[in-house]
Amino acid sequence: MSGKYAFSQTLKEVRFLFCQTAEHSGPTRSFLARAYPTMKKNNPQTPIMLREAAGTQPRVYARYEFGQEKSESLAGLSDKEIEDKVTGLVKTGI
Repeated sequence: MSGKYAFSQTLKEVRFLFCQTAEHSGPTRSFLARAYPTMKKNNPQTPIMLREAAGTQPRVYARYEFGQEKSESLAGLSDKEIEDKVTGLVKTGI
């Protein structure tokens, strides 16, 4: 798993937004509980922010150099599908 989370050099920040109690954010919470330690260990200088807000649909944002940003919805995805979306965002640069 560690190779999946070697972030692109142009990636400046990753943000996860999700609800702390809603069922639709369950897979996102599960993914983060499993993958966050590995992501942080492999990328100690890159901020990985977790934002919880009641009723929020799960989403991930990746901010790159020059303030450019991409986001992906994580609603309705399985743990594996979330992993694929996040891996795609953190490995690609703009």
